[in-house]
Amino acid sequence: MNKFLKGTLLLVVAAFIGECLEFLINMILARELGEEGLGLFMSILPSIILLVVLTTLELPISISKFIAEKDKSYHQSMLRHTIVFTLLLTIGFVILASLILPMIPMFDKFHPFTRWLLVLLIPIATFSAIAKGYFMGAQHMGKIAFASFLRKAAQLAILVVIFQIFEFELETAILIAICSLIGSEFVVLLYVVTMFVLQMKTIKTHSKGSISGKKVREQLLAVSIPTTGVRIFHAVTFAIKPFLIKAALLQAGLTEAVAMAQYGKLAGVAFTIGFFPAFIAHSLLIVLIPTVSEAYAKKDFFRLQSLLRKVMLFTCVYGFPAVFVFYYFAEPLTSLFFENSPAIAYLKLLCPYFLFHFFVIPMQAYLIGLGLVKDAFLHSVWSTLISFTLMFVLGSMEQLQMEGIIIGMNMGAVLLTMMHYLTICKKIGLSPKLLPVIKHEKRNVL
Repeated sequence: MNKFLKGTLLLVVAAFIGECLEFLINMILARELGEEGLGLFMSILPSIILLVVLTTLELPISISKFIAEKDKSYHQSMLRHTIVFTLLLTIGFVILASLILPMIPMFDKFHPFTRWLLVLLIPIATFSAIAKGYFMGAQHMGKIAFASFLRKAAQLAILVVIFQIFEFELETAILIAICSLIGSEFVVLLYVVTMFVLQMKTIKTHSKGSISGKKVREQLLAVSIPTTGVRIFHAVTFAIKPFLIKAALLQAGLTEAVAMAQYGKLAGVAFTIGFFPAFIAHSLLIVLIPTVSEAYAKKDFFRLQSLLRKVMLFTCVYGFPAVFVFYYFAEPLTSLFFENSPAIAYLKLLCPYFLFHFFVIPMQAYLIGLGLVKDAFLHSVWSTLISFTLMFVLGSMEQLQMEGIIIGMNMGAVLLTMMHYLTICKKIGLSPKLLPVIKHEKRNVL
């Protein structure tokens, strides 16, 4: 079995198990925290994710791309400079977080220790990023897959043990839930760092070359900064979307309570069901970044073209059956959450949105591997602006309401996919029909 397929299957299996464990984790949290506590815990999760994005600067992606492109003789030198660079970044972010987090009023709703737990998360996340980035770049996907499983398993074990033995007030129970999240990241850190240290012994035997720290920092930041910008942009637009939808529905004549209830069915039910298969797309993304980076660094366009065809075919194989199930089994699927819910219609109308996102995620990995991160960012900006405009204009119409909003969302997903696809095809010499524009010599195919 070739390395690409084996790595993809490992990550898909690990991600599926992780999704199942996540379901159990949410069941425990719902039982122990109650509706109010679960709402508070979920409200702080976006802040935790944003903190990790900002402090790691998407180092796993930039490191994996660097490792995949460079000869093994340069790996030790590159990693040594990366560790020093990350240490300096970590110190800076810890100081900033220690000064800024106590000033944010949102955390007043939580236990006083919460702020310092988030500060503790910074070094855990940044140093994990180095090891994960190396294993991704070296295509040791078994370690990445096990780390993904270990994080969910550790969080589940912590929650089960602590909540079985002790009982807590709501504020302390939420703190324990946050501790389980950060504790699981610490367990992953211990694993990946241990594997990384053992791997360094092998790296030393191949390391004869040297590279300057300045060049390492420049190449890492050339990928990290725009990729972080994309993630932040997505986080910001994700936060704006509920308010945009609410404003459009109010304009269409709905009351505030009805508007929020409809958005709750859209996000809490339709999105939960529709994005479940996306763990396959995210597994492809992790494997594709180093694979595409390595092939592009070698100018192996035949391999890039062959790989794109395989990725598109693989996405079709699981994507079309998934949306078929969503459309024809919308009622039993949504009834797992609510009976006779308007989410039935929402799930059916959103089928194009989900399908095109299954294609977009691996194509983002392609753009990163081809050095087109700036293009990915611009595509996201343009598609979001057009999508948001249509969502508000169509959603404000009394005869469309939520259906108009979904039309706008579908249009944004289609537009983003087409821009990504055409840019990739142009870069690697393929026509939109996936036929070579320029035939390249066949090399070592997957």
